[in-house]
Amino acid sequence: MRDLQATTTCRALRFPSWGGPEVLRIETVTAPLPRPGEVRLRTLAAALNPKDVMVRKGRFRAASGRPPIVPGFDICGEVVARGPGVQEPAIGDRVFAMLPGMRGGAMSELVTLTAGRTARVPAGLDDTTAAATPLAALTALQALRNLGRVEHGRSVVINGASGGVGTFAIQIAALLGAQVTTLSSDRNRELCRQLGAHQALDYADREALGELEFDVFFDVFGNRRMRQIRKWLAPDGVYITTVPSARAVVSHLATSVSLGRRSRLVVVRHDDQDLAWIVARLAEQRLHPVVDQVYPWTEAQAAYRQLETKHARGKIVLSFTDAPGISP
Repeated sequence: MRDLQATTTCRALRFPSWGGPEVLRIETVTAPLPRPGEVRLRTLAAALNPKDVMVRKGRFRAASGRPPIVPGFDICGEVVARGPGVQEPAIGDRVFAMLPGMRGGAMSELVTLTAGRTARVPAGLDDTTAAATPLAALTALQALRNLGRVEHGRSVVINGASGGVGTFAIQIAALLGAQVTTLSSDRNRELCRQLGAHQALDYADREALGELEFDVFFDVFGNRRMRQIRKWLAPDGVYITTVPSARAVVSHLATSVSLGRRSRLVVVRHDDQDLAWIVARLAEQRLHPVVDQVYPWTEAQAAYRQLETKHARGKIVLSFTDAPGISP
């Protein structure tokens, strides 16, 4: 394999119009040459995220542009070509990354992206587990540490704790030294405890939190409102949501300069140091991605239907290793 190869075609999952999982199609697309500073990956696995669904339904059409769109923001792949000026990663390296912007692009046999956005997969981490990590782990870290100022001695509630972001949030909050309380279905309470929750509560119990008070309420599931959880927040507490609704944006702006309780919307972004922190914790085996199911990428419609039930424990991942050999 050479550092630069001719433009070729490959198969990719695309949707030609807005809609549900039924609009997804496997089509032949052009795999562009890696430009200066870019690498081309042969995709090994790609993870599903709720963001994919919102893009496919047209929620962010001003930012994503019009279909056809290749979905997917989480990728694990092998470097098969490098653009001019790229020294690292090397040809043959196994790397993972979160793709930027709102169009995605991970659900393709060949993907081109900026070399500096990738990180080597730690030894012992398989392809599907690596693919499950970047977006969800970065979201949890940036929400808790940057917006929630979580550190030793702080108290955190994680609502929707058994999903992709939630399972990372439990572990990261505990690693940062917080006392962690989780809200999940009753069947997932033991999983939350295993991941580091000090107190695992059933979200169906409306009185579960009682008269407790917390420094951070991280609403991963996005079904709570600031006014609903205000009584559980400390005087300088922070409510954080992952769901970019109009209400969340207004609440974020309205409390931006507040010295008391505040509402924050987490918008994940690539950060070299944050990704390095996550890689280090993975290598130390102090951070453990949770994968619910792995589907062949040719069964993406079924995988997305499962994601949209909102009952997944951890991440749902597509494996590309069943694809026939292709020229890189």
